[in-house]
Amino acid sequence: MKQKLGLLLSSISVAGVQVASTQTLKSAQPNVIYILADDLGYGDLGCYGQIKFTTPNIDSLAGEGIRFTQHYSGSTVSAPSRCGLLTGKHTGHAAIRGNIKSKGNDGRNYDAPLPDSEVTIAELLKTKNYATACIGKWGMGGVGSEGHPNKQGFDYFYGYLGQNNAHNYFPEYIHENSQEITLSKKVYSHDLFENKAVEFIKSNVNKPFFLYLAVTIPHAELQIPAEYRKAYENSFLPEKAHTSDYTPQEKPHATFAAMVSRLDMTVGKINQLLRELKIDKNTIVIFSSDNGPHHEGGGDPQFFNSSGGLRGTKRDLYEGGIRVPLIVKWPNLVKAGTVSDLPCAFWDMMPTLLDASAVKIPANIDGISFLPTLKGQKQTKKHNSFYWEFYEMGGKQAIIAGDWKLIKLNVKDSVKSYFELYNLKNDITEKNNLVQLQPAKVNELTKMMVKEHTENDKFKW
Repeated sequence: MKQKLGLLLSSISVAGVQVASTQTLKSAQPNVIYILADDLGYGDLGCYGQIKFTTPNIDSLAGEGIRFTQHYSGSTVSAPSRCGLLTGKHTGHAAIRGNIKSKGNDGRNYDAPLPDSEVTIAELLKTKNYATACIGKWGMGGVGSEGHPNKQGFDYFYGYLGQNNAHNYFPEYIHENSQEITLSKKVYSHDLFENKAVEFIKSNVNKPFFLYLAVTIPHAELQIPAEYRKAYENSFLPEKAHTSDYTPQEKPHATFAAMVSRLDMTVGKINQLLRELKIDKNTIVIFSSDNGPHHEGGGDPQFFNSSGGLRGTKRDLYEGGIRVPLIVKWPNLVKAGTVSDLPCAFWDMMPTLLDASAVKIPANIDGISFLPTLKGQKQTKKHNSFYWEFYEMGGKQAIIAGDWKLIKLNVKDSVKSYFELYNLKNDITEKNNLVQLQPAKVNELTKMMVKEHTENDKFKW
């Protein structure tokens, strides 16, 4: 067990309290299934306005629970977004703030490992006897590293340890814990993830569990078995083939729609399984995406309005790059058919789930529990601001405080850097830059930006 977690646990243990029976504990501790799509845009679901293809199962999930309209990802790319989700810290404080490569002890390229000193949702839920699994894409440390999911609180891992390997849905190999499983490009990885998720749920039906199902759909490259694409084969004709990056794709629009539909099938299958096992009422099912929509491999967010009318896509700090869907279903607590405009972010998920599971929330995080909102109660504790920093494309920073949003671009070059200021209440599409008209607001938000950023040895301007 990690030294930091050991200290944390010793500080929150209560003398004289014994572990209850499995049945009693389960009634008090909800199961948690967090389904994370990869590069799915704010507008890529029917319940968020998508009209060119359907997502009936995800829409049904929203109808059975609560749908958030102002939820923000941890970052505008994968690894830092997932770090924020699991550790409760925004990118000004998080250990991982960008996508960078790091070799595992097997010689393969993986990603910068999540440090042992960081404490994850999974580790804290394990203090309440949760079974934990990460299935899908990890991206925060490879074989032998301190960031491997088995060293970050997950009893079981199955999927892509490294992000580069995750770009192919018919991979040469995949990992089960630290063991490399040869697939020889013959199996569609998403089918495996679905099967493993079902197995994990069934095998832990009599104890509380946390399943982090981090699927790779609809990240590039665009790939889908023929049987899943039939429904959209002729829906977007004439199609222009994609050839510039990744594997050539004859029908990118049909393939993209089919991929999101395949993900929708998985959500439906899991939802039905929970009912069959009679654990649906005490299971929190969460659906979201790690960042905005992509352009790679034939992805066409303009055609599908994947950003939902918002400006920007993946790698932008405009709303389209960081505002993502969030749906939460929990029949025991959440009123069906609810819509919330509460601003919240990935780093709020840790305290919310810990709050729901009666686990003490660490003090050194940025997140705030929005459990009161899930309960339909008044949310008295709210954020004063939301902050992001991004190290590609010259460096970017953004901060939202109330209705105001300040973006700093070309951060790495003090001569070329500049600001953009938007009032999101009046200008959600971020068209009217008010930086010249509101110098006092720019100065106020700049000071807040400086305060939210801490130094990090691996990520420097």
